[in-house]
This record gives sequence, C-alpha cells and structure tokens, in this order.
Amino acid sequence: MNLFKKTSSHWVRYDKYEWKKNDKGVLYITPAEKAKPELYNPLKDSDKMVLHAINTGVICMNEDTDEQAKQDAVMEFVSSYGLLGFMTALSTTPEFITYEAVYLPKNHFIKEDSMTTEQYLSYFFPFDELDFVKQGVESSWSVSDPTMIALVMTMSDRPQAVTMSFQREYAEPYEWLVRNFTDWAFTFISGFLYYQDMDTLDDMQKDLYRQGMAAFGGIAPTYHIELLEKPTIVWDFHSLLLAIQMMFSFMLTDEKSSLKVCKHCGKVFLASRPNTIFCSGQCKNQYNVYKSRGRDRKEDLPDGE
Repeated sequence: MNLFKKTSSHWVRYDKYEWKKNDKGVLYITPAEKAKPELYNPLKDSDKMVLHAINTGVICMNEDTDEQAKQDAVMEFVSSYGLLGFMTALSTTPEFITYEAVYLPKNHFIKEDSMTTEQYLSYFFPFDELDFVKQGVESSWSVSDPTMIALVMTMSDRPQAVTMSFQREYAEPYEWLVRNFTDWAFTFISGFLYYQDMDTLDDMQKDLYRQGMAAFGGIAPTYHIELLEKPTIVWDFHSLLLAIQMMFSFMLTDEKSSLKVCKHCGKVFLASRPNTIFCSGQCKNQYNVYKSRGRDRKEDLPDGE
C-alpha cells in the first residue's frame, strides 16, 4: 500500500540560484535575479531525491571535505530540487500568516518559541523585503512582477506563506541547509551501523545510537480527504523539507528497505539485491584492488613487522 500515493506536493525550483551574504556576513542561497521558476512534483521520483539529500549530508559531515566541496554539494541539490522551505517547515503551522504571531517548536535554528510575523519573515527575506503589511490577524501582500503574479495565482490553493517562499526574494541560510542535510545523513548512518554492528556494541553504545535516532523527527504533515473513486487521504506537504523527511522516515523503517552504504566509497545507495555491498561495479573493483595491494605489501614485510 502506497500511503503517499495522493499528495498536494508540487514545489517550485528555479533554473539558477546564487550565493549572497547579508550585512552580517551570513551566507545564503537565493534564486538569481532573473531566474525562471518551474513547478514540478518532487515525489514523482522520491527515492532518488531522498538519496541525493542523504548523500549531500554525507559530504557535509565528512571532516575531510573542504568547504568548497560542501558548498558545491548543497548548491547541486538546491539546483535540482529547490530550497527546502524552512519558513513553512519550522513554524507550528504553514498558516502562520493568519495568526497574530508565529509559534515555533524546539528546533536547531531559532531559539525563540514565538515572535512577530515580521521578525520571522526577516530570517528568509534578508535582502529585499516583500511588500507585506501585518496588523493583528489581518495582513496584505502585493506582487508586481508578472512572473511572480502568475506563480501566486497558480498556487492560490496553498497557504500564503508557501507562496511567499517561492518568490525570488526568498533565501535560506547555508549553515541551516548544511545542518539539516548532515542530520539526515547522521540519522541514516547511525541506524545502518546500529544493525550492522549490533553484535559488537556494548549497552552504552547501543543506548547512544537509540537516543540519536529518537531525536529524529519533526512536525507531521497535514492532510485532507477527497471523494475520488473512494474517500482518499491527500497529504499536504507545505515544505520540501517535510516531504523529504517523511519519505526518508518510511524508507528507513520499511522492512523491505534496500538502503545501503557502499563499503568502498561510503555513498548511500539503493541495493538491487540484499547482499549487495557496493554502489557500483567500479567501487567493487577498486575495493578489491586496494585490498589486494594491501595483502601484497603485508607479504613483502620482513617477519615480525
């Protein structure tokens, strides 16, 4: 049974993104000035997207990876799928525009548990403010760019904050992206190692793995029911972040999951067979070559060394 067969999950990606720093030196990713938006369904090939997200995190969490390689990996993901939608993912509801203030559950990025809507929006519009006015629960927002107007009209059935996050002025901090990708990678690697090394782990090590996994989670998606061929649950993913997190969670807990870590390069991949341990024939060959060379060097050492 495919629990997420029906979703209102369309997302927007631009054909070009760029790096920008604010006056405090914080690095952001934002759509380029004349970039063109494209509407697409990110769950059409969700396995590929989740793998890309986890492997981006693997690159970011590797201490040997230089900063430029991390930035390249994050930009590659964003260019492929769009920004994660932190603005609607972090708040308790994507409908926060209709409330007097924005309320936030505990998260890695913002310490306050509530703030004004204007303060919250400033995290995501650090360069060009939107034409937005808020008084209590009442608000007004205007858009002048024809392309942006068309985008707003196309997404008129989504919460206003979601449509705002698709504007060219929207930006997300690079460090937030790195932290989120790293968390996903750490969660998968921890679970993979827990079961792979279970027989060799002591109770304290097992408990640490369990605690790390228990910390993984977030706000659940909302849903509505439509009368199609029969009453059908339609999931509402109002951020790419939440969509990836939910797909990843189900892949991680699926008894038939074929997610593996390549024994040679450390890349996460979908194995075609249960006993597959390499992501490609190239990695298998390279691993065997290195292993063979290691044996040769050992045989060349004098006795006792």
